[in-house]
Amino acid sequence: MTDDVLTAQALMAMGRRGKNRRWRRILLFALPVFLLVGLAFFLKLPGLAWHWAGTLRQEEAWRHKGLWLPDYRATIDARPIEGVTRNASGLTYDDRTNTLYLAINKPAEIVELTPQGRVLRRIPVVGVEDLEGITHVRDEGFALIDERHQRIYWISIHPETAHIDVANADWLGLGILLNGNLGFEGISWNASQKRLLVAKEKFPLRVFQVEGLLSDKRPDTPINLQISEWRPEVGPEDFLRDLSSLSLHDRTGHLLVLSDESGLLAEYSAVGELISMMPLWRGWHGLARSIPQAEGVAVDARGTIYIVSEPNLFYRFEKPAGLDLRGGK
Repeated sequence: MTDDVLTAQALMAMGRRGKNRRWRRILLFALPVFLLVGLAFFLKLPGLAWHWAGTLRQEEAWRHKGLWLPDYRATIDARPIEGVTRNASGLTYDDRTNTLYLAINKPAEIVELTPQGRVLRRIPVVGVEDLEGITHVRDEGFALIDERHQRIYWISIHPETAHIDVANADWLGLGILLNGNLGFEGISWNASQKRLLVAKEKFPLRVFQVEGLLSDKRPDTPINLQISEWRPEVGPEDFLRDLSSLSLHDRTGHLLVLSDESGLLAEYSAVGELISMMPLWRGWHGLARSIPQAEGVAVDARGTIYIVSEPNLFYRFEKPAGLDLRGGK
């Protein structure tokens, strides 16, 4: 083989090695970019950024008519709930007693709290396997949700109640989109429309409306039960990774939607408009640290917002002095 042929082969080999090195450099640069882009879409960050920016642009329209979450600040930050060591879940507010009721997942239990997060009493619940949500309905009536069996139980809690057994309680089964431990997670009662709102955690993320549960008609009148999907203009599935809890504010008719995985609280109007958002992250809204696992949210008549985080942390958010319930000065 001549020297010229050997030289040509060497040059070709060098060229191939150069191309390979260039491709390796391109891949080393492109792969992290693709991974970051994929992660961003998995976390729904583009949708979150887009809709968040949209809410900030409508501050003038909603700050004086809604709760307007950007105004809120933590006045109780990560207070441990005494005697509760794990599984804090759903939360509801009872305006009759000015107390909160916390659902404990396992073992099933209801804990009555003061608005400062102090324990008043603990009520064991028998017959519920996977207690995830609780909502006050009216008078001494409450609704509980069993995620695993997708059942809603109707119970009463009196001042002397020390124990609850759902064996004889009325219940409603919701056999919709069954998938084990990713079932119905949040529950809230809409008093003005006598409608129950039920949140499915994920796969798919959905909010259902149940109507016809309460009636002022004669006892022998047939029940007209209707179940429909709540479809706001901007669905929470567009920017939230899961749904942990719901709470409807009766005075404004606005719905608070909580997401643990996204670390976010969102406010919707009575007609389904996305109004405002509140990140539950370190440094935001007076939080010393990010809320680790936000599982329950409740709002009282004054607009004070309460959040519980698993296993046992209590948070309270209020507007600064000078701002009323709806954000006006």
